[in-house]
Amino acid sequence: MRGRSHCLKLMLFLLLVLIGSRLWAQGPPFQTDDPVPVDFQNYEFYVFGAVSSAPTEIDPVGPAFEFNWGAIPRVQLHAVLPFGAIVPRSQGTDVSQSAFGLTDTELGVKVAFLLETKTRPQIGMFPMFEVPTGSFTKGLGVGKTWYKVPLWMQKNIGSWTLDGGGGYVLNSQEGYGNYPYGGFLLKRKLGERWELAGELFAHGGEGPDIPYTRRATFIDAGGYYHFKREGYQLLFAYGHSVAGEAENYAYVGFYKTWGKQKDSDDKTAKDALQSGQQHR
Repeated sequence: MRGRSHCLKLMLFLLLVLIGSRLWAQGPPFQTDDPVPVDFQNYEFYVFGAVSSAPTEIDPVGPAFEFNWGAIPRVQLHAVLPFGAIVPRSQGTDVSQSAFGLTDTELGVKVAFLLETKTRPQIGMFPMFEVPTGSFTKGLGVGKTWYKVPLWMQKNIGSWTLDGGGGYVLNSQEGYGNYPYGGFLLKRKLGERWELAGELFAHGGEGPDIPYTRRATFIDAGGYYHFKREGYQLLFAYGHSVAGEAENYAYVGFYKTWGKQKDSDDKTAKDALQSGQQHR
């Protein structure tokens, strides 16, 4: 009965979501993600604003809403509902005027298939697909469903956390293209309230008919502030390309998590590592 109940909840979640933008925003507030799903029967919610820019166009996003659900152990369901705008900077884009509205909706599943030990990083996949809910004619969406297929790794060493990996974008829309991306993130915990991090992130050119036509390599910096009230955080990041096309990236968001109290049977990889017992 319990398994049937979880399946029904999973189907209901997908149904409700089905009735992004050019921003990566994969591992808020950074562009590099991690392989750690939300704990089983726990939830995450983000409300955020962000912006990316190229020489021909600025793409602000906000308000945008992200929801993650630990549907089953080691598996997280993911959805982002973003509103955003397009602001042309020159005649180098097909969009002749500014527009604002709903952009493409992002859905995904994060799966941890190898858990972290003292000698091995955690490894997981986070495939996502972008549903064409934004207006293609206004420049607010791609006009076709497109996909991201990444592999991520994480290793914790004391107060330091290392994330890294990459993947491939698959986009069949005319004028767009398939291309690789990847990044490396180094984060350090500073006391009970602060975590600061920096990342190196790169992506290939997206296609000849859109602003982000060339490869770019970023250096980003930012972090997390943990409020005294448990489960609440402020997230922020800013970065600029250091090679390839001139691009900027920025993110500010508010985060909340809640759910059932974890026990030894429901721990995620990170909790298992900290306990030193569960998954060795």
